[in-house]
Amino acid sequence: MTTALLPDHLLSGAAVSPLTEGSGRSERTVRTPQQPHKVLSGELARLLFDGESRTSVHAAWRGLLTDERFHHRPGLTPEQRVALSYDRLRQVNEVIDSPERLARDPERLAALHEWTGVVDGGLCTLASIHYNLFLGSLLDHDSAGRDLSEFTSMRRTGTFLCTELDHGNDAPALQTTAELDRETGGFVLNTPTSGAQKFMPNTSLTGGPKSAVVAARLLIDGEDQGVYLFLTPLSDDTGHLPGVHVRRLPDRTGTPVDHCLTAFDHVRLPREALLQADHGRLDADGTFTSTLGNPRKRFLQSIDRVTTGKLCMSAGTLGMARASLAIAVRHAHSRQISGHRRGLRVPLMAHRSHHGRLLHSLALAYAMSFLHRSVLTRWVEHTPEDREDTARLVAVAKGWITWQARAITTESRERCGAQGFFPVNGISDLPSNVEGGITAEGDNLVIWLKAASEMLFDSQGDDRPAAEAPLGDRPLTDLPFLRELLAQVVVGWQSRARDALRQGPKGDPLGRWNEASAPALEMISAYACLQAADAFTTAAARAEDAEARQTLEDLCRLFLLQQLSAHTGLLLADDHMTAEHVRSLWSTVNDLVARLAPHTMALADAFDLPAEFLATVPIADGGRIGQEHCEPGAGAGRS
Repeated sequence: MTTALLPDHLLSGAAVSPLTEGSGRSERTVRTPQQPHKVLSGELARLLFDGESRTSVHAAWRGLLTDERFHHRPGLTPEQRVALSYDRLRQVNEVIDSPERLARDPERLAALHEWTGVVDGGLCTLASIHYNLFLGSLLDHDSAGRDLSEFTSMRRTGTFLCTELDHGNDAPALQTTAELDRETGGFVLNTPTSGAQKFMPNTSLTGGPKSAVVAARLLIDGEDQGVYLFLTPLSDDTGHLPGVHVRRLPDRTGTPVDHCLTAFDHVRLPREALLQADHGRLDADGTFTSTLGNPRKRFLQSIDRVTTGKLCMSAGTLGMARASLAIAVRHAHSRQISGHRRGLRVPLMAHRSHHGRLLHSLALAYAMSFLHRSVLTRWVEHTPEDREDTARLVAVAKGWITWQARAITTESRERCGAQGFFPVNGISDLPSNVEGGITAEGDNLVIWLKAASEMLFDSQGDDRPAAEAPLGDRPLTDLPFLRELLAQVVVGWQSRARDALRQGPKGDPLGRWNEASAPALEMISAYACLQAADAFTTAAARAEDAEARQTLEDLCRLFLLQQLSAHTGLLLADDHMTAEHVRSLWSTVNDLVARLAPHTMALADAFDLPAEFLATVPIADGGRIGQEHCEPGAGAGRS
């Protein structure tokens, strides 16, 4: 066997894979590194997981991936997979010291999603609903004196009923009603039309008894006070309660969840069912008071947990993207194919066409991770004064991260070829599971359009001083220059959107917005990338190891050039780039890919997936479906 035909920079400083392929005596196998440099991957992991947070926030959830109960279970029916997700939710609850503290801690909540999404997309969904939307909503309203023990012990699972069959993105227009009954002091919860059925909550009998917080219009003496949440028991050990009508929906793509249509037929609720706070309270005599005069604002305050939910959805898809890449990178190092001479075997990783695509995805994944950490910190530390701006940033980041996660999981599956189709190999379910994150907690396009309309006339100028060097003297490897170019992309699209809005048809608000919406969305996309780039460079500057800092800076250059490539025409036309910059972009990217190729394994290992988990995924552990030691369904992989 020989390794001489692989470039030296792909072999230095690491052990080689023990896996060989081919039995002919004339065949030779070119091997690639299987273990990255420990110092580099360790420092990258420290930066990716916010230093001490790697232990204090992530370690417990990461540990779930080492538990055999969270490994792949072959041959289960969709109903059995749903039941398994509920069983795992209870196992998650076993390791939580205080579910109430978890629900109040956005960092730990997001980290829970970041790791559970890797092994079970259904569990990720159920955990988000129970801990964030349900328990979090109970805690965010007047919770003093309310007994939550049934939910914290998971004797009852919590769910969240907001959107309706006819009201998804326009949820403020929902029609479910909760009318005050002055005689009893309680409420009558009702679904007045078929279109008002609550659409796709997890309200079946699978998973045991359940309660819900239900978004409904509060009617007092026939007057609509806006949408509030009502704590509503749905089922017990014997079935659904009287007046609660549940119909299971067809199976959807991705890991199954017990999605249903749910309606209420004049269900009576006690006074304490109303979740009250300053935005809406009922006095003992039934007098309604609110600090908010706008019913829409009352609704948004009632469902405020959706903002934390956006961070959770981003985290879940982020974890899926990183896991798919880690598996694909390991497969690229161990999978051998025919070389350029007869009898020679080379790894997939030796081909620029293969490792180049993986490196572009790695650059994206690092940018997504650093952006998520930055935005999460902003949300944790926000003040009442900057709450609105921070919530908008959360929404922008959610859209960008979940969309990039879809691209990465799809790319990773393709780079694993037919092996990537098998669930036991850990990737095939992830692209469709990411789709759930794209739509949940606010459809990406809708929340970006809202953000775009709000930011259209905000100042998006770059307050950083411009370099004094002539434009032609600034190379495409200059990180500040690349950052300036991306900032100019934001400003340029904002200017085009403003012009389109002003020039749109007068007296036709929708027509004017239709003219402006496309460039406004380009502005938001570039703005998200700019925020990611700033988070990336900040993280690189914190590196204590010189090799890690250089690697991250090169990876950030690759990320920025990726984002700028689609805008070079406009940047050239507006005199922000020269023709030589445009001509040299491809070669600059190619040089960066070549320089980063030796670090691909270290970059992927820094995602910190436990060895015990990777050992259960055949193609991540040097194997393939069909090998004698790795038969399909032999208990390896994930669900």
